[in-house]
Amino acid sequence: MKNAWPIKKLGEVCDIEMGQSPDGRSYNSQGKGTPLINGPVEFSGGPFGRTIRSKFTNQPTKLCTENDLILCVRGSTTGRTNIAAFDACIGRGVAAIRAKEYQPWINYFIVSNRQEIYRLGTGATFPNVSRSMLGELRLPMPPVSEQERLVCILDRAFAAIATARANTEKNLQNARAMFQSELQCVFAGECNAFPIVKLSEITSDITDGDHLPPPKSATGVPFITIGNILKGTRQIDFSDTFKVPRDYFESLKPNRKPRKGDVLFTVTGSFGIPVLVDSSAEFCFQRHIGLVRPKHETDSKWLYYLMSSPLIFRQADERASGAAQRTVSLQSLRNFGVPKPPAPQQQTTARRLDLLSSQMDRLAGNYQERLFLLDELKASLLHIAFTGRL
Repeated sequence: MKNAWPIKKLGEVCDIEMGQSPDGRSYNSQGKGTPLINGPVEFSGGPFGRTIRSKFTNQPTKLCTENDLILCVRGSTTGRTNIAAFDACIGRGVAAIRAKEYQPWINYFIVSNRQEIYRLGTGATFPNVSRSMLGELRLPMPPVSEQERLVCILDRAFAAIATARANTEKNLQNARAMFQSELQCVFAGECNAFPIVKLSEITSDITDGDHLPPPKSATGVPFITIGNILKGTRQIDFSDTFKVPRDYFESLKPNRKPRKGDVLFTVTGSFGIPVLVDSSAEFCFQRHIGLVRPKHETDSKWLYYLMSSPLIFRQADERASGAAQRTVSLQSLRNFGVPKPPAPQQQTTARRLDLLSSQMDRLAGNYQERLFLLDELKASLLHIAFTGRL
């Protein structure tokens, strides 16, 4: 850092206004009154976005003004930022930060310290950052002319990074869409070439998890929920599961204990996500997840690709019921219409799709790595800017 740059506390160079939610009775659902910004703050694009009007209130309490930096200070989104696009009331969980001199320099400082702000949070259930904690943050304060020069460089660099990121995300989406298109062609062809039967005719079991709340244990067998199923990779994340006692697991019916070759299929909320059980590791699961067990003559890999196809998702979407959380019933799942090619044809199709899937995975991995590097570049640019080396 340049020796000439003084170090000041954030509270010395900014006004910090902590939000306070109005009385619930003052909310106006008709789009009238003062806009209310609540956490978590929604944002999009670039290092900063623009706040949206999620609610209105007739009795504004704490206020922000247009172009204030809005910062989440409570919960899992602590550290996220936005720019106020209008004067508004700020609710609990957000803070408005207003620079006394040059706002963009403060904005970039907050963004560069998002992780530190998150770590400042106290509380047993979730982080909660106070005004005094924010006020004690220390930042370099070069002359305003130097701040303007550095912000200009960062603005241009971040705009270019945002463009590169958008292009990479689009390429990643295109790669996934290509594979879905191939699945559509493959299974449309099989539907034309082979008999159409119910899904239950090519499976030995279609069931779901235990409907009773499971007992929790410090040790035992992992219990997964729909939140442990990763939509992007169609795998199970076992890093954040609780466990159930061994005797509870043993008491489950055999068709509620996943085994290698089964296909899990989400049936509630984020329905339609398949996962191939590819190991013999023991675990159990909640009722929002279905289990599709192939018959001996049904190839499990082929069944997984079938359950991944637009043919299956379209039927799930057509038959899902419910308003708050749409659900695909087991009865409707059993009645899905599917092709029934002979086992050798299933194996040929599975090998072909395995090859294409591995190619798509490598391509997606390259795109994910590029996204990671773009995020690293942003962090690096901020670091060198605030240490006087840009």
